[in-house]
Amino acid sequence: MKAELERLRAENEVLKNKKPDRGTLSMKVSEKGALSVYGMGRFPVTLYKEQWLKLLGITEEIKKFIGENEDRLKTKE
Repeated sequence: MKAELERLRAENEVLKNKKPDRGTLSMKVSEKGALSVYGMGRFPVTLYKEQWLKLLGITEEIKKFIGENEDRLKTKE
């Protein structure tokens, strides 16, 4: 029983410390109460709730802008 408990603790620790696979998006609430999205680049993209909602509100305009400027926009690989 003790050995099983130790095995589960070790497994839990590994899972807690495991970083998401590269390219996988994840979210977290920052210390200041903002929403941080990880996995888009080296640093998280962090905005407050009202900023995210404002940005999400113009989703179609962003997609249209990207389409209209496809030839000038670069793709990060």
